[in-house]
Amino acid sequence: MYCSGLVVALMVFSLAVPKTDVFASEVNTQYSVDPNSPFTADLGVRLPDGFKATVYADIEGYGRHLAVRDDGTLYFALTVRLGRGSNMGIVAMRDTDNDGVADDIERFATDIPGTALEFHNDDLYYGSKTEIYRFSFNGGEMVPSTPPEVVVGGFPEQRLHEAKTFAIDDKNNIYVNVGAPSNACMEEFRTRGSPGQRPCPQTEWQSGVWKFDADGTNQDQKTNGSLYATGIRNAMAIKWNDEHKQVYFLTHGRDALFTLYPEYFSAEKSAEIPSEEMHVLKEGGDYGWPFSYFDHQQNKRILAPEYGGDGNESVAVGLYEKPIAAFPGHWAPNDMMFYTGSQFPSRYQDGAFIVFHGSWNRAPLPQRGYKVIFIPFNEDLPDSDWEVFADGFTGTDVLESPGDAVHRPTGIAQGPNGELYISSTVSGRVWRINYTGE
Repeated sequence: MYCSGLVVALMVFSLAVPKTDVFASEVNTQYSVDPNSPFTADLGVRLPDGFKATVYADIEGYGRHLAVRDDGTLYFALTVRLGRGSNMGIVAMRDTDNDGVADDIERFATDIPGTALEFHNDDLYYGSKTEIYRFSFNGGEMVPSTPPEVVVGGFPEQRLHEAKTFAIDDKNNIYVNVGAPSNACMEEFRTRGSPGQRPCPQTEWQSGVWKFDADGTNQDQKTNGSLYATGIRNAMAIKWNDEHKQVYFLTHGRDALFTLYPEYFSAEKSAEIPSEEMHVLKEGGDYGWPFSYFDHQQNKRILAPEYGGDGNESVAVGLYEKPIAAFPGHWAPNDMMFYTGSQFPSRYQDGAFIVFHGSWNRAPLPQRGYKVIFIPFNEDLPDSDWEVFADGFTGTDVLESPGDAVHRPTGIAQGPNGELYISSTVSGRVWRINYTGE
């Protein structure tokens, strides 16, 4: 049986009344996954009482994000990773007999590796590593019969954090995440003792969110885009909330504090920080990378050691945006969604589901994350308690290496009847989750 000792013990750092401080509170264990509940290894996921999962599909390839069309067709992005084969593009899936398993499966755009998927005005938007594409459908066709249009391109090719995730608002603006191509903008990449560059040249065209016209065609980042916000290492999880009229995102925190600066950080400390930060996207906002990071244990933003920090020195309050919530380090938030369906109990309405892909650099400590959490909202801000909604993906009690994980959750989407779909990167599995009350 897989057992997560984190379910009861982990802390969340979130905004509360007065809404000025990020503080610690216990996980709401009343609704969390029971670590002693039966676990079926073949299913690969464990849920709270009252929820049921089915294996919707097992797709060959390195899976990423999901999107659901109004008619219930599910679309699953595949990218290319070293050692993961050449499968890429988009997989379209339908469950024609309503047994919880996809039985009509087709592939398209098999020459484009990508991550982000979202429907907007009945068109499917797809984020590759260097472009955002738009697919249009003729009637009820499952796979588009016409080639895609390039909405925006010209993004720099990069070895790290290349996925172009995005969010589209209600005024046809598309906000594209352009990740930073490094850990902390050091003069020599991940080299002990190498200082950080100031100014950081990577912040000119990367490490930020860029705004474009979602209805446009053949836009170029440098010619047609505007830098909406900066100092964001990699906002893999980014989503528009129509209820609150805001874009929310979670960014991946930096790595290697112990490896690069053992004089300041122990292995244990480096395994838990920096925080994985949740923010509201603000025009003109600076979120602090690479010059700082947020430390939830000290409840303050810390000057990065590459820029003279020692693990305790804080930066001036107000210099950078403060997170509205923060989660344990290195969990890697890869996707999020706001629940708007009616199938789940009412307490889930407008709350956020966040998919954590899991850590890779906590060694010599066990790896953590690899779960989907739910955090309720109080008006337009996250509440102080969150809960583990789905775990058991790794298939083992103690995970030493991410390569040993059977599944790594990465994408999430809501179906037309309020059901959820969750995808796994390493296995290409997609689960469908329904509330049964049993």
